[in-house]
Amino acid sequence: MAAAKMEKGELMSQVKQQIALANAQEMLSKMTEKCFKKCIQKPGKSLDTTEQRCISQCMDRFMDAWNLVSRTYGNRLQREQYRSMDSVEEMSS
Repeated sequence: MAAAKMEKGELMSQVKQQIALANAQEMLSKMTEKCFKKCIQKPGKSLDTTEQRCISQCMDRFMDAWNLVSRTYGNRLQREQYRSMDSVEEMSS
């Protein structure tokens, strides 16, 4: 029984890691696409200083927004989980 719980825990950990990796890859892809569309006006062999600065600032803002949304979503999930736990406790009382 304990081995099954341990396997389940390991599996859940692996799934969480895969989801986190997929989310990071998606974020990087979207950030690259959006920032390059916004900042690169004329494709060439190298980026000029203005393009480099624009990409850097765009990526910073994108990461800030991504982190804010992630924290807000995580907090909402926690609140909903606590509410559902409270509801179950009230029903059993």
